[in-house]
Amino acid sequence: MSEDRAAVSAVLVNCTVVDGRIVDGVAPQSDAGILVRDDRIAAVGPVDAVLAQARAEGEHATIDLDGAYVTPGLTNMHTHLSLSLPGSGGDGVKGMNPHELALYMADGARRTLLCGVTTVRCVAEKEHADFALRRAIAAGRVVGPRIFTAGQALVCTGGHGHESGDTLECDGADGFRRGVRSQVKAGADLIKVMISGGIAGEHESIHTRQLFTDELRAVIDTAHAWGRRVTAHAGPAPVIAEAVELGLDCVEHGYQLTPEVVARMAAQGTALVPTLLVTRCKEFFDELGVPEWMQCRSLGAGPRHLESFAMAVAAGVEVLLGSDMPPFWHFEGTNASVRELEYMSEGIGPARALRAGTLGPIRWLGAEADLGTIETGKYADLVAMDADPTAETSAFRGIRWVMKGGRVVRDDRSGWSAW
Repeated sequence: MSEDRAAVSAVLVNCTVVDGRIVDGVAPQSDAGILVRDDRIAAVGPVDAVLAQARAEGEHATIDLDGAYVTPGLTNMHTHLSLSLPGSGGDGVKGMNPHELALYMADGARRTLLCGVTTVRCVAEKEHADFALRRAIAAGRVVGPRIFTAGQALVCTGGHGHESGDTLECDGADGFRRGVRSQVKAGADLIKVMISGGIAGEHESIHTRQLFTDELRAVIDTAHAWGRRVTAHAGPAPVIAEAVELGLDCVEHGYQLTPEVVARMAAQGTALVPTLLVTRCKEFFDELGVPEWMQCRSLGAGPRHLESFAMAVAAGVEVLLGSDMPPFWHFEGTNASVRELEYMSEGIGPARALRAGTLGPIRWLGAEADLGTIETGKYADLVAMDADPTAETSAFRGIRWVMKGGRVVRDDRSGWSAW
């Protein structure tokens, strides 16, 4: 990457700064400046004060953002860079050799970053290729977002997703304890477990229970003992209720929630990644050749899924952005991450949607000391757009400039990106 696109010190000017703290009453800063030194934010505030500090510290580049709104980069909490759904598209991914898979995932990581998603949480990837990708991105050999990953998701024998190399089959409490430890040994930041059936399993249903209580307790207790949070693929309320009581940290999907369950989730601080796209994405399914049985199950679950999301919001459950579809996938006029956030915004409004796509996920990941807001000392992971994201979430459709770790990786004005 050329030095003129990766200045050691730069001041961003002619912009309005806003982040997820707006929900807590922290107002946007208009006519702001952001001093970026190396990979961190060195100062943020009124532009004249920031420019004065920059001049006092020495030479710097000035980047005029032409009146843009600047927010932290998005964080997508339900990502599969090696996704292979039933159908011809998924079969193509399953048929890749390890070298092809690595390049395929690296391409997906690049596309993800360029669409403004600067952090992802991978929740089941094939053959531990995610760890190699994370190392390559950190070393600067690959362009991509910051990766927090669960490695392989834990499933019972024949459980949800068992057909692919992105899961590890376990049985019994001891088996699931070993499963947790195997992922931690590989470098997992969190643990993912499949506790019910789902949309993509032909010989199961959403409400199928797939773990016994002792197995579920073993996963949660072992992960917590190792300082790892646990998220669970889960659909039916009774299974989720039990997991929440045992200390589950996050629910994926939550297709069939009830008022009682969401009240308990809110009380316990259990987050929800609703993945609203997965029950309203026929265009995506058609593109991948997904079979009719899965399409019917997915689209048929949509109304109840949306009711569950509304219940969670009303109860005060923390809801977080996660697309399940590849974050960068072009869908309904934008990318999957932004479209998911738009759907969420219909229930929570644009200010809370901004938080759900930035600060909320980062806090769940325990990374708020470095990411999630535009504050001095944090990584300069930033995106710029012309419209106000606190007025309309669709403003994120207009992301035209992306910076990660102080390096500009996309600038539409110059026609340049890290392609």
